[in-house]
Amino acid sequence: MNHDLHHQVLQRLQADYGLKPAAGQWLRGGTCPACGKRELYTHAEHPWLVRCGRQSKCGSEYHVKDLYDDLFDDWSKRAPASEQQPTASARAYLEFSRGFRLELIEGWFTQENYFDREANAGSATVRFPMEGNGYWERLIDRPHRFGKKKARFMPGYSYRGKWWCPPCVDLLEVDELWLVEGIFDAIALLHHGIAAVSVMSSNGYPEEKLRELKAKREAAGGKLPTLVWALDNEPGARAYTRKHVRKARELGFTVEAAQIPQRAGKKTDWNDLHQRWAFEANEEDRAEKVDRDLAEARYQGALLLAESAEEKGVLMYEWAPSQEFHFGFESRLYWFKMDLEKFHKAMQALEESERHKDRLLNDRQRRDKALRQCGAVVEIANCYPEALYYQRNEVTDEAWYYFRVDFPHDGGSVKNTFTGGQVSAASEFKKRLIHMAPGAVFTGSGQQLDRIMKEQLFNIRTVQTIDFVGYSKEYRAYVFGDIAVRDGVVSEVNEEDFFEFGKLRLKTLQKSIALHIQRDAQVYREDWVPMLWTSFGAKGVVALAFWFGSLFAEQIRAQHSSFPFLELTGKPGSGKSTLLMFLWKLLGREYEGFDAQKSTKAGRQRHMGQVSNMPVVFKESDRNEPDRAHAKTFDWDELKEFFNGGTLGTKGVKTAGNETYEPPFRGTIAITQNAEVSASEAILTRICKLWFPELVATVESRAAADNLNLMRVGELSHFMLKALRAEAQVLSTFVQRVAVHEASLRRLKEIRVERIIKNHAQMMAMVDCLRLVCPLTDEMLHTTQQQLMTMALERQSAISADHPLVAEFWEVFEYLETTGEGPQVNHSTDPKLIAINLNQFAEKASEHRQNLADLKTLRDLLRDCRSHKLLDANKSVHSAVRAAQAKKNSMYDKPTTLKCWVFKA
Repeated sequence: MNHDLHHQVLQRLQADYGLKPAAGQWLRGGTCPACGKRELYTHAEHPWLVRCGRQSKCGSEYHVKDLYDDLFDDWSKRAPASEQQPTASARAYLEFSRGFRLELIEGWFTQENYFDREANAGSATVRFPMEGNGYWERLIDRPHRFGKKKARFMPGYSYRGKWWCPPCVDLLEVDELWLVEGIFDAIALLHHGIAAVSVMSSNGYPEEKLRELKAKREAAGGKLPTLVWALDNEPGARAYTRKHVRKARELGFTVEAAQIPQRAGKKTDWNDLHQRWAFEANEEDRAEKVDRDLAEARYQGALLLAESAEEKGVLMYEWAPSQEFHFGFESRLYWFKMDLEKFHKAMQALEESERHKDRLLNDRQRRDKALRQCGAVVEIANCYPEALYYQRNEVTDEAWYYFRVDFPHDGGSVKNTFTGGQVSAASEFKKRLIHMAPGAVFTGSGQQLDRIMKEQLFNIRTVQTIDFVGYSKEYRAYVFGDIAVRDGVVSEVNEEDFFEFGKLRLKTLQKSIALHIQRDAQVYREDWVPMLWTSFGAKGVVALAFWFGSLFAEQIRAQHSSFPFLELTGKPGSGKSTLLMFLWKLLGREYEGFDAQKSTKAGRQRHMGQVSNMPVVFKESDRNEPDRAHAKTFDWDELKEFFNGGTLGTKGVKTAGNETYEPPFRGTIAITQNAEVSASEAILTRICKLWFPELVATVESRAAADNLNLMRVGELSHFMLKALRAEAQVLSTFVQRVAVHEASLRRLKEIRVERIIKNHAQMMAMVDCLRLVCPLTDEMLHTTQQQLMTMALERQSAISADHPLVAEFWEVFEYLETTGEGPQVNHSTDPKLIAINLNQFAEKASEHRQNLADLKTLRDLLRDCRSHKLLDANKSVHSAVRAAQAKKNSMYDKPTTLKCWVFKA
């Protein structure tokens, strides 16, 4: 390695794992991440690999690229190209990231550049020319920014029927030719004297080049080389290997296969093996390691090409003799049991046989035939179940083993979980298997299951889980079922249903929320912005800013301790539902909201815990109107803690102890209904309110609204990916702009509540951030900011005013007090207080034909009265009204003490 990189690697290894200089050129005494023992070591001069010295009990190996990927990620920065060294970055990448000797590949490559418009990022590339004036190139500067596009062919170029052959390989002279997937795989094998060509992908069958090779070798009178198909060890590549082998044999070639065993759940290719081999400082040790790994790869290839279960079982027995073991063949589970008595009898029969064919057999051939005759192979499942990984919910102490069950009939598979109890008992395993996989039957014994699970579950991978959809603050990643975003990079779920972010493996257990997020930027329509403006104007952009800001709520609350609520209320038919449905489409969801009145408190808690950094919409949840009086099951005060991301509630954990689980609220709150929200001041100050009056539609606005309705989720949901890719820019802009808007709102002396200033400043800052992903014009921006300032002023006014029904109550009070001499409904003798008996008040109002809300509703609303503060709702008062009546009428004998609601005058 160059001095700088070498120094950084050694420095980190010593700091992170405790490696220390030892005798010779070694660092030893590090703590192994797998077993925790201080047996980790590496070579001081060539620290490509760190290895656990407990070979028989652990033997874990870690490449420094996997431990410190940031050191091997940006080669233009680490080794900049110059006029004197135009390929400096490419050479550094090939030497230090791939472990190649540059003198071997000198002149085979060039350094170029690539820019991706969708990712808005560029990278230097290592480019290799391909036959037919084409090329293949590998991106070498932070390739994770480009998603799966870490390498590319020349646009329009087809490698079908071709291969890439290293210039130093003479195809007319080789006796054995290896066919691998990647160019780097072929170069890696060349370092160890193996002639190899790259077919560029697992489905690439180089028929044109094979026919050409056959014709040339036959014309020269030579023998055809043996082909060794050595593609990656993945399900798709294995299927293609068998297909390619059949075709090559039909063409007249002798064909074998080689497969690298995949251990610890990490993909290993020939370049990875080459770097492991380079770790062996001693030449003899390295040669032994190479021979051992190649022999195992050929053995795995032979298993792949086995024609029958019996043949595969015998191959496995010969490689590692064991009296009993399980194996899979063509997606069925088999059990092999060696009967030594039958074997000895078969050997004796072959030795004494008078058949000419038997007499021609040598000792090895005789042994193989005897093994086939006596090896008992029994099918114990009509499918092949395989444990993929262990997933655990640390909070609830629940854990599962995630299995894939493959079927032979259609090549399909089913994936689901097994509990610890279900994998430890044959009867439970059988029931769970047939429940999760239709027609899957296990007929093995408990002893057989124990041995299978002992092998499959040993050192199994662990995947972290979350029980919601959206942003995980702990892992700094957005997880949406089949797609995830971390640090602005979009990832798709792998074949085993989890996401890999470097060393982190993560998945969500939440299945009830389906999001359909469009990955293709070409399908995304951006013409919805002017339609939204035409239909809803500045209020539509405010709602959009809230939905957009919700995608970053957890990060904003972490910095600013709160995120506002949004209220969308107005007349029926004012377009609220149209706006909501459209906003949800931008987030990949066909949805509107849920009715809190129709759910229990536990149901609401679960519903609100399902999402993170997404809105939770309460619709038609306030039913305080007189004509809809019934028992309330929901109170707005339940939402107070969620403003700061408080807990949803306390749940017990099913353990022997007294552990509890308090899941936090990770989403945002939006409220949509016809009636205005009537709640305490604490709730009202948390709300940014949008009021939609009765719709007065123009021809243009009606057409725009209709077009918004007709837009599909697939045309809009790429908006969310655009927003999440810009996460860093959005949060940076938000921090800068929120301080500016807070200062401007504080200059408005009418706004006295700090929370109102903070909420509306956050919304104004989020409108500024919208321009990073939406084409908002200056007019739209200015008008929307003015709308939010108006909303802040109106919110201050609203918390100083009473509910309309309460205001109506006091108007009736003032009127009734003037309908006669002396007090009429105010029973207080203290001029500083007002005492009202609500039943008498309602009776008096009815006599004078005054409209009044029903008493049940009033009792709820009067508790939050602002014009006259409630002091006591059940106080015995010496009634001034009855005292006056008694004085006027000496025959009046009613008691003068009355239960009243007492207010400040």
